[in-house]
Amino acid sequence: MITVQSALTGLLLGGLYALMAAGVSITWGVLRIINLAHFGLILLSAYLTVLLASAWGMDPILTVVITGPAMFVAGGALQWAYDRLGISELNSLLVSFGLLIMTVQVVSNIFSADFRRMSAEVNPYATASVATGRLVFPVTTLLAFLIAVAVIGAAHLVLRGTFPGRALRAFAEDRGIAGAFGIDHRTLGTLLGAVSGATAAVAGMLFALANALTPAVAFEWFGIVFAVVILGGIGHLLGTLAAGLLVGALTGVVSVLLSPAAAPLVLFGAIVVVLLLRPRGLFVRTASSATVDAVVRSAGRPAQRDGRS
Repeated sequence: MITVQSALTGLLLGGLYALMAAGVSITWGVLRIINLAHFGLILLSAYLTVLLASAWGMDPILTVVITGPAMFVAGGALQWAYDRLGISELNSLLVSFGLLIMTVQVVSNIFSADFRRMSAEVNPYATASVATGRLVFPVTTLLAFLIAVAVIGAAHLVLRGTFPGRALRAFAEDRGIAGAFGIDHRTLGTLLGAVSGATAAVAGMLFALANALTPAVAFEWFGIVFAVVILGGIGHLLGTLAAGLLVGALTGVVSVLLSPAAAPLVLFGAIVVVLLLRPRGLFVRTASSATVDAVVRSAGRPAQRDGRS
């Protein structure tokens, strides 16, 4: 029963991992930007959640009404700067890591490096739980799972069912052909970066609900988030969700059967195996060469290619 409890709790917690990884995965897969500054936006959102809830008396969940638009603007501004400066994929790793370090330092200077946690009076969700038979689930993990499914599911539907979403998919498949069809990748890229920032606000709020905060925690997210991105497939949202749940369940089971210290070893061992057998991710199907034409045609664009038949 302990193993089942740990597996299910870890699976629900995996929703938070997936939500934290979604912004990194989609910008990497579509825009070819490895945006480590995304972790800084999550960290800043978490601290703002604590501040707004503790000082202003806001419900912690409702703080996204403020942090969401703020991170939307910040994420869009970051992507706009990356694009205008012509940051390459490799350079984005270095530049965004520098931005992350700056964000961590700013947070340390403003809030100090001490642990911060919302009190039980401010955050009643931290001590609440839902029981099903002999299984007990913290409300914070249930919220993380439900919100992650809702946000990632909605983003997937937008990518599949709207013209901007199909245009982004076409751009991700082949930038040259997408540009020839008149797709404005700069505007769409900025919008995608902004939406990614908004997801960081939600992830930061959910993390603050269940955990104590310290500025250095942003660096601790690297391993788990990149594991989710790689296992799910870079740029694939539903794969990211599935991988987050898988990583959460695996980590929970290994922590009980072996030890918490063994969980990273097993997790990264699984990543090595996946990279060898399925280098594009566990949940990615190989796309055909006609993908871009199909996507652009479905978006209602003319199927001409500058004089080519």
